[in-house]
Amino acid sequence: MKFENTFVSRADRYSLGVEVDSGVYYAAIPVGNRLVDYAEYYELTADEYERFSSEPSRATVFVESCRKRQQDRRLLMKPGTDRGTPR
Repeated sequence: MKFENTFVSRADRYSLGVEVDSGVYYAAIPVGNRLVDYAEYYELTADEYERFSSEPSRATVFVESCRKRQQDRRLLMKPGTDRGTPR
């Protein structure tokens, strides 16, 4: 998978973008475990992507629900047994 960010919020620590090969839109948050820091990618609909891109405050609400693991069904890659915690 090749992820291409189209928007990055340093203040709220998330990014929006598209997975190049599939065209799937995503929101990504930084996470880390005791060994490595990485990103978790959550699938977005085209409508969500457009809305979040034009109104970042709406994306922040969604991203916070990702950090609380309320959007796990949308994960593009399922986490392993040593799942990271949001950074």
